[in-house]
Amino acid sequence: MDGFKKRLSESVQFRLSLALSTAILIVAVVAGVFAYVSAFDEAHEMQDDTLRQIARLFDRQHMTLSYPENAPEEDDESRIVLQYLADGSKASGEDDAGTPLPFPTTLPDGLSTVPVAGEAFRVLVKTTAQGERIAVAQEIGARDEDARASALRSVLPFLVLLPVLLLVVGDLVRKLFRPIATLSSDIDRRDEQDLSAIDERHLPMEVRPFVVAINRLLTRVAQSMETQRRFVADAAHELRSPLTALSLQAERLAASEMSAPARERLLPLRRGIERGRKLIDQLLTLAKVQSNAGHTASTASVRAVYRHVLEDLLPLAESKQLDIGVEIDQDAQVLMNDIDLTAVVKNLVDNAIRYTPPGGRIDLSLVMDKGEALLQVKDSGPGIPAEEQLRVFDPFYRCLGTGESGSGLGLSIVKAIVDRAGARVGLDFTDARARRGLCVSLWLRVA
Repeated sequence: MDGFKKRLSESVQFRLSLALSTAILIVAVVAGVFAYVSAFDEAHEMQDDTLRQIARLFDRQHMTLSYPENAPEEDDESRIVLQYLADGSKASGEDDAGTPLPFPTTLPDGLSTVPVAGEAFRVLVKTTAQGERIAVAQEIGARDEDARASALRSVLPFLVLLPVLLLVVGDLVRKLFRPIATLSSDIDRRDEQDLSAIDERHLPMEVRPFVVAINRLLTRVAQSMETQRRFVADAAHELRSPLTALSLQAERLAASEMSAPARERLLPLRRGIERGRKLIDQLLTLAKVQSNAGHTASTASVRAVYRHVLEDLLPLAESKQLDIGVEIDQDAQVLMNDIDLTAVVKNLVDNAIRYTPPGGRIDLSLVMDKGEALLQVKDSGPGIPAEEQLRVFDPFYRCLGTGESGSGLGLSIVKAIVDRAGARVGLDFTDARARRGLCVSLWLRVA
């Protein structure tokens, strides 16, 4: 009962269906009762007309009556008795089995109800043209049974059509609310970065003000997010110049003569400045990819991107004595901006180089998988625990215990670019049995 009350209070569709069903049920009951009573009375009128017609036929045909001594068996409940009224005084018994029946001879002309041996009879008394008085009678019980059967037949369409009508109303209400369900499904399928206005042209007029209010809210949210992105981009841009100046000053300082302790202290300073510069570059990249402004759809060659990235990062890999291999059977043109694909691959390869121990191995591959281009970057590093493989896409999230410095923005940039391109990214272990190494898989649409 509590569930019913909760659904009744929360669901407009359920309340509307219940209200319409209740109204239909009440109208159907009232109409059924009216039809039953009308049909019942009409059946009695027709039975009375039958008695009148028999009496008129007897008078018009100048018939005579005789009562057989051994009458054949008949349906006593539906029989119609025709006799001279005066013969009622000659009835042989006080029951209604024989003919004539003991009707009072003083009955007036017309219709009346007369009890005979505990059974009620509807009796029509008529005086013929010859001056004889005749009685045409039928048992009330049989008349009522026939009238009820006729009334029930008139109510039968209500009983058959009422459940059908309730089902039709329920289905009709569901169809009327279908645009709202469709709207909800469309909004649920939207990307988290898609803040475009909802199309309100094909929605019901009652729902349109609600959608207009949602569109206004989406506009305000988009403006707020754009302001936030612009602030991050501006702040990173403003910080780039002083950090560049600090980097140049540190280089000049390193070229000058200084004591060994001072040079040892200068080295972590230069590394900190370099980490700051890289963090600012990644912040600018993240702010750019999270904004749809200026994004144009184009294609990129995977082979060319691999070559460009390796040219940039090969010195870093050689410094750690890493073996980098590329396996491409056939080049593919994927539906992603060349700059975006380069940023994705460069972040993945850079992470692999930094987290793979010296003497390790990194593999880049490209294969076709069910009509999509599958790009994979595998390394022989420690990998990412399964429980953290989803969280590493969050900005500034870093796995503990790696011993490597970083900002935690690389995979966030990858996820943002991949989502914007309508592609997919997944993480797994390079060696699933040993649960070591990281394998990053990208499924990109082919041009």
